[in-house]
Amino acid sequence: MSIKEQVVQDLEILSETELKRVADYVAFLKFQERLSQRSLMDEAALGALYAEFADEDCRLAEEGMPDYVAGLAQEDHQ
Repeated sequence: MSIKEQVVQDLEILSETELKRVADYVAFLKFQERLSQRSLMDEAALGALYAEFADEDCRLAEEGMPDYVAGLAQEDHQ
């Protein structure tokens, strides 16, 4: 007998109150699964965004370096 068949057989003998508790638990399991999938998707989306803008971020940082170095040198001479 499969697990599904065993669960269905067990459900047949439960009271309405017990069935309500089982239904609540199944809803919780579904919610938990959606939440974990959402977290994975968010991490993947953030990774894609990071990769997409990494080159631009580096370029912008490098463009500002001469001004930064000049500011540091000026502070050293004060």
